[in-house]
Amino acid sequence: MQKLNLAEELKKNPYPGRGIVIGRSEDGKAAVTAYFIMGRSSNSRNRIFVQEGEGLRTQAFDPGKLEDPSLIIYAPVRVLDSRTIVTNGDQTDTVYEGLQRGLTFEQSLRSQTFEPDAPNYTPRISGILQVEKGGFSYAMSILKSDDADPSSCLRHTFTYEDPKAGEGRFLHTYMHDGSPLPSFEGEPKRVGISGDIDSFAKLLWENLNEENKVSLFVRYIDIASGTATTRILNKNR
Repeated sequence: MQKLNLAEELKKNPYPGRGIVIGRSEDGKAAVTAYFIMGRSSNSRNRIFVQEGEGLRTQAFDPGKLEDPSLIIYAPVRVLDSRTIVTNGDQTDTVYEGLQRGLTFEQSLRSQTFEPDAPNYTPRISGILQVEKGGFSYAMSILKSDDADPSSCLRHTFTYEDPKAGEGRFLHTYMHDGSPLPSFEGEPKRVGISGDIDSFAKLLWENLNEENKVSLFVRYIDIASGTATTRILNKNR
């Protein structure tokens, strides 16, 4: 698979929706993850990311303007021991609770499907990073309708062991803008990861569509020590 330029992938797509990037830093020392949200409606745009312990939560920027919280207020990031869970919905909690019961990442997601937001049927995208004893591996999942048919759910899981330095995978909810919005197709895109946390966060933020971007989370986890460094950027301030 060709390694793509992440900045160009974002720049040419005005509405990838919500996106997860996971990979390894250029110097090989850090496990990297990023999660961004975008919005077309006033309800979707009325959000910010706030750190919650080791995790992350979405929150209404103006509570008085919050309409339907069901699919936009959730915890995108939670940490369980050496595992960091990143998703675009309440399946973060599903995975966290499943892991606590001894289920795998894939097994935990069996109780979930795509989002019930007809006619888009937004895919549920999820990732999990395991950083332990100087090692790093990760997995990504997408649960999507079968060509916008809500009677059938397609479940795809991709696992990556000992990932290469300077590259990762990018999974997002929509191929591009549209009505209805077309779901992501194929396996997660192979993309380059460069620079430190600040330069990588800047690359992502500056290349997300200015009108539609809402919030961005980036975390670098030192593979040797497990120490995490986080950056959060919100359009609403």
